[in-house]
Amino acid sequence: MAIAQTDTMTRTEKRKGSTTALQDFRLWWLVIPALLVFLVFFVIPTASLFGLAFNKSVAGVIALNSQITFDNFVRIFTRASYYESILRSIWISAIVGAACLFFGYPLAYVIAKTVKPSRATLLMILVLSSMQLDMVIRMYGLMVLLGDNGLINGFLLRVGAITAPLPLMYNVFGVIVGLVQITLPFMVLSLIGIIKAIHPSLEEAARSLGASRWHAFVTIVLPLSMPGILAGTLLVFALSISSYVVPALMGGWKVMVLPIHIYQQIAEVGRWQFGAAIAVVLFVTSIAAVAVYHQAAVRTSGGRT
Repeated sequence: MAIAQTDTMTRTEKRKGSTTALQDFRLWWLVIPALLVFLVFFVIPTASLFGLAFNKSVAGVIALNSQITFDNFVRIFTRASYYESILRSIWISAIVGAACLFFGYPLAYVIAKTVKPSRATLLMILVLSSMQLDMVIRMYGLMVLLGDNGLINGFLLRVGAITAPLPLMYNVFGVIVGLVQITLPFMVLSLIGIIKAIHPSLEEAARSLGASRWHAFVTIVLPLSMPGILAGTLLVFALSISSYVVPALMGGWKVMVLPIHIYQQIAEVGRWQFGAAIAVVLFVTSIAAVAVYHQAAVRTSGGRT
């Protein structure tokens, strides 16, 4: 009797195992279309870009060849205009990330803590509405505000606060303002869900034990929202360091960052190999930022990722 029951249980387990394997196989069919798109439009172009970066730079030639050289990378790190652009791209992106965190965290906190649904929805619409316009249109709107004859300088000149227009555009300041305007919604959206997930009873417990509202925020809310801070900062950094439109329009081709050099080498000079090498440096820099984010996330989560 016991042997029969054991055989029945074994057959049932095998049947369940085969059914689970069949379901897993069917789920993989759902992944195949996205995998193909990722392979065709990301992996293959990126691999070709990496291969092209190690070829000799020849104007107008795009085809890959078997001759490997590091001349393109040597040129990048031995000419001041290029390695200074690397440092400039990094610190501008870092400043943009800090500025977005400074301005975005209070807004995300207000939206997350708003109890009335209609008011929270209105605030979310205001945040998302800025993302509905094209980036170029938004930059032209900023140019109307920040130009020498723009609204800000015009108003200050009219009231006598300044005697000459302030240099608000075609410099690093203009690029930073444009990047903050573009990436701020991404920071806010990254923070809202994390802050909303923090249970209010944690703050109430800290307040009942004598902590002030500020102390409860610093010791409870801020550490628990660190995953959202790290994710938002990484997203803003990646968008900022790879942006071409904002430095071109708001910097007036005077703020030389890596995307500007890539465009010049490929579109204007036709040296695809050297432009690909600069793109590889940009790619590696972004990957390094991801590695720093991973280490920070491990430390803030107590070793769990």
